[in-house]
Amino acid sequence: MQNTIPLQRTALLFFSMFLLLASLAPVSASTADEIEVLSKSAKAFSSVVKKATPAVVHVEVEKTVGATNYNFDFFNNPFFERFFGPDFHRQFPQQQPRERKQQGQGSGFIISKEGLILTNNHVVADADTIRVTLSDNKKVEAKLIGSDPQSDVALIKIDNGNNLPVLPMGDSDELEVGEWVIAIGNPFGLNQTVTVGVVSAKGRSRVGINEYENFIQTDAAINPGNSGGPLLNIHGEVVGINSALFSRTGGYMGIGFAIPINMVKAINDQLQEHGKVTRGWLGVAIQDIDEDLAKSFGLKEARGILVSEVQKDSPADRSELQRGDVIIELNGIALQNVSDLRNRIALIVPKTEAELVVIRDGKEKYIQVVIGEQPADFGRVAQSSSDRDFLEKFGFSFQELTPELAEQFGYEGEQGVLVGDVQPGSPAATAGLKPGQLIQEVNKETVANLGELQNVLKKAGNADRMLLRVRSGQFSQYVVLVAK
Repeated sequence: MQNTIPLQRTALLFFSMFLLLASLAPVSASTADEIEVLSKSAKAFSSVVKKATPAVVHVEVEKTVGATNYNFDFFNNPFFERFFGPDFHRQFPQQQPRERKQQGQGSGFIISKEGLILTNNHVVADADTIRVTLSDNKKVEAKLIGSDPQSDVALIKIDNGNNLPVLPMGDSDELEVGEWVIAIGNPFGLNQTVTVGVVSAKGRSRVGINEYENFIQTDAAINPGNSGGPLLNIHGEVVGINSALFSRTGGYMGIGFAIPINMVKAINDQLQEHGKVTRGWLGVAIQDIDEDLAKSFGLKEARGILVSEVQKDSPADRSELQRGDVIIELNGIALQNVSDLRNRIALIVPKTEAELVVIRDGKEKYIQVVIGEQPADFGRVAQSSSDRDFLEKFGFSFQELTPELAEQFGYEGEQGVLVGDVQPGSPAATAGLKPGQLIQEVNKETVANLGELQNVLKKAGNADRMLLRVRSGQFSQYVVLVAK
């Protein structure tokens, strides 16, 4: 053990000498070629940045925020009322609520020589004033043309001549995972900051940031202030709007999200023309296909989007679309999941005809549907609860749907059997069943009451798998129960 430290020092000395000699050795031809490749790559990135930065702007906003009403509730305390009477606090004048100014900042990029700028809605939402700082540090007032909170896209405009630098829009659908991307913006107010990374993933949804999500995920550093700035490919084309970061600290942690520019293009067109976005509507309740559902519907693989409900008098109802259809394509584009279909339908202009490809009874079928306009109350789902009844094999109980219960839970005109108690940890709980939901089909057979339910269960015998169609509020979905 006594020789350990001297041996380590000797080894370290020899290693240091080796590095020194290596650094003095002549560079081989192959090494020089590799360095040249790296040099060209670096210059390529630099060239893209030089062309792009003049069209990237810093957006500053100021908005009025209401303040708390300081009414000296301290003197309303029962302690003072006990000694000085209930009207004691009236002796002290109440302060009126005071409004205050709040500043915010973000980024944006110019898309027309006339001064149109794209940014995030959350950057300019409710702003009293919008000020844009150009690449030459000139500050210009901007006005809001239109915004779309559901996708977090906004369009603003400045009046600063007719020859402004512009960023070209690319094709985000052609972007591949692993490609280099460049983010430019103003994080923490540091103008024209450039970061480089790769596309980590595409089609990120259910992140919980926007109502309509189809994010590009990147490891190019995105920090507060980058919001609204461009995400560029190596050709200098905008492929996304930097929108959010995933962080447990408030700073960069290697995950950032950008809105795909192809989604933005359709929104931008409507904002320019109408100042708002009108979304398309199909009128169906849908759910992703998993392996259990694929087996239950006789599908060869778990793909497509299952139609669990067709809303009455909707565009889907006026077409040939049926409950139980599995949608696999929209206008020739293969669909990935529920979010993909929902996003694409929403971007179709109402009264436009669309073509769906569905799988019905194991065969592909083409269906034409005229897309409608999304209702104002779209997405609102009633909530309900239930009383307890008896427990069944899969860990939940049933209850007859009486007229009184139908009225109470919003199921007037519907038939079925209510879900009662759901046992924690049971197959029903695992499948997501909740008290108050309405079971309308079991193993693809309609059940209108407890008697019909029992008949269907008798046919099923001791089967360890059941396929239910369950309604919750306005919509229904298919659920597969697998007994333990």
